[in-house]
Amino acid sequence: MKKLGIAAALAFFAGSALAANGEFNNECAYGLSLGKHVKTDCSVQEAIDGKTYCFSSAEAKTKFLQDAKGNLKKAQEFAAKK
Repeated sequence: MKKLGIAAALAFFAGSALAANGEFNNECAYGLSLGKHVKTDCSVQEAIDGKTYCFSSAEAKTKFLQDAKGNLKKAQEFAAKK
């Protein structure tokens, strides 16, 4: 088994910590606002009102933030139908 360097191990655990913090079980908030389930690793994220939202890409985050309040409402409504 290959040993991980300290930097690689820290990066792995930092990524794991990020993934554990996202709202909507780490699904893309923009995807949910469009009625789609898109799982993310939460490496692209934004804090809104003290909560962390994950995005599948920087482009998805940018589009979501153009109407954060409206998109968040749509995402919450779609996620609640689960």
